[in-house]
Amino acid sequence: MPPLRAWVAMLVIALGACASTPPSAPERSYAGRFSAMAVSADRRDSVSGRFLIEIRGQQQLIELATPVGTTLARIEIEPGRAKVTDGKLLGFSGPNADELVEQALGWRLPVAGLSHWLDGRPDPARDASVSRDGEHISEIRQDGWIIRITEVSVPGQKPRRIQFDRAATAVEPGVSVRLLIDSPDQSP
Repeated sequence: MPPLRAWVAMLVIALGACASTPPSAPERSYAGRFSAMAVSADRRDSVSGRFLIEIRGQQQLIELATPVGTTLARIEIEPGRAKVTDGKLLGFSGPNADELVEQALGWRLPVAGLSHWLDGRPDPARDASVSRDGEHISEIRQDGWIIRITEVSVPGQKPRRIQFDRAATAVEPGVSVRLLIDSPDQSP
């Protein structure tokens, strides 16, 4: 029979393996409604529902659900890695979130720059052009997307309604996404 110290050590290791660190609270979060439409020469797809976006440093969690709460997709992003689970619980993982979303849903959604665009600014790591309405950015052109901020919240002046458009190409449908942010994060 092993000495008492050995049992205690095994118990501590076993309990440590079972314990998990609870996720930290998000630095920024957004919830609201969305509608998305993809149109190609021979097909038209549309979907609408609710979204939740949580941002923790360079990690993002995006959950898309139908109006009654059925999961459409769960997208987890961190530097160099992304994982997409669709509503049928099929998982896709790889280094590029935009490509994985297209693989899971059949067409691209504006994912890569989303954490910046939700704050009404372009991703500083990539080329972009902006148009201003007074002191606020009203339009961002980045990564093939045109992002229009059509309404801001008061008093935070954060985007409340955002329109994302991507033109059709020979191999990809044109995509239009609208977000209505019910609870814009008010952090800086």
